[in-house]
Amino acid sequence: MACHARISTPTAQLGLPELQLGIIPGFGGTQRLPRLVGLTKSLEMMLLSKPIKGEEAHQLGLVDSVVSPNDLVNTARRWALDICELRKPWIKSLYKTDKLEPLGEAREILKFARAQARKQAANLEHPLICIDVIEEGIVSGPRAGLWKEANAFQGLLFSDTCKSLLHVFFSQRATSKVPGATDLGLMPRKITKVAILGGGLMGSGIATAMILSNYPVLLKEVNEKFLIAGIDRIKANLQSRVIKGKMTEERYEKAMSLLSGALGYEKFKEVDLVIEAVIENVKLKQQIFADLEKYCPSHCILATNTSTIDLNLIGEKTKSQDRIVGAHFFSPAHVMPLLEIVRTQHTSAQVVVDLLDVGKRIKKTPIVVGNCTGFAVNRMFFPYTQSALLFVDYGMDVYKIDRACTKFGMPMGPFRLADLVGFGVAVATGMQYCRRSQSEGILQVRG
Repeated sequence: MACHARISTPTAQLGLPELQLGIIPGFGGTQRLPRLVGLTKSLEMMLLSKPIKGEEAHQLGLVDSVVSPNDLVNTARRWALDICELRKPWIKSLYKTDKLEPLGEAREILKFARAQARKQAANLEHPLICIDVIEEGIVSGPRAGLWKEANAFQGLLFSDTCKSLLHVFFSQRATSKVPGATDLGLMPRKITKVAILGGGLMGSGIATAMILSNYPVLLKEVNEKFLIAGIDRIKANLQSRVIKGKMTEERYEKAMSLLSGALGYEKFKEVDLVIEAVIENVKLKQQIFADLEKYCPSHCILATNTSTIDLNLIGEKTKSQDRIVGAHFFSPAHVMPLLEIVRTQHTSAQVVVDLLDVGKRIKKTPIVVGNCTGFAVNRMFFPYTQSALLFVDYGMDVYKIDRACTKFGMPMGPFRLADLVGFGVAVATGMQYCRRSQSEGILQVRG
């Protein structure tokens, strides 16, 4: 942005993602972007780390021309000569003011941005510092803004938040390297159609995530009433995106066209991946997987969304244990970014590679975990919940416990979470945890 001009291809992505790492944009980024695209858009791009493509960047004024990839270098050379010979004007972005709102209006925009930042991440300071730096440049001029940016950047660089978010950044990228799977030279197979068993909260969320990423989905339920209810949940998930401006009506119609319903297994011969998302009942899941083995093609991946049940137990009555795998989503499944891929000692490496690819395509962060009590997330989460329940046993107020957890940095406390997902789920999960813990000899008895 400090250059004489910027030229882009139509699909190039441009943005300032520094806040994802616990810092703010440096080298004048906080000062130049508002002057090139306006305050509102620049706040969105910085605070949400939201990139834009070349075409939109040209419309906003971030880039000066959009050309095809083949013409990019030659066009840039011509522009450089034109600017050098004064045939094209050089506009210094740091001193542009035509895109900036009047001071009073700018203060209101910044005030709203602060409120949103506190609402979305109450325990993070660097988004508010970023807003303060931007405001300094608008109120006191760009050079004052540059000084404040440099000092703020240096302070944030050594903060615990920056260190933690850098750890998250590299950890997310490390999830794609799985010994015994991704190091075998296997290529992911093409998944052309997905079937979801169960249209409840989880099943409808998983189906939503799939159709949003252009996977045709077959949703199966036990009767017409439940099927209609499941489809309605998916519609509601998508309509919520339309209302928030995240999806057009045209995109909504296209997504819904990828969804079909079924009450039987007749159409399952066409699917490449099945994800079972019914209640946590061992016998029911065993029956479902025995049926899936009969009706699905031999290459079809048989996945379960269970959060606690032993996968070996689920596949006990089948001869297809090499293609049985856990695909554990988190509620709401179309929003939460994590996907646990649970493999047993029988799960083939090809199935793991296939699911890793699907996870990335539906914009999740997939992690491969072992078939143990609680897998990865609940294995960590159970002691946290048990501690909260212990405090309740001693007479502490549940609201006070939840407030302490949210103050620490959790999005919500354990009791509000249990209320959200349903106490039936919490009780069923707890029972499964106790059974599996007993079998593994790790059950702790309080007394």
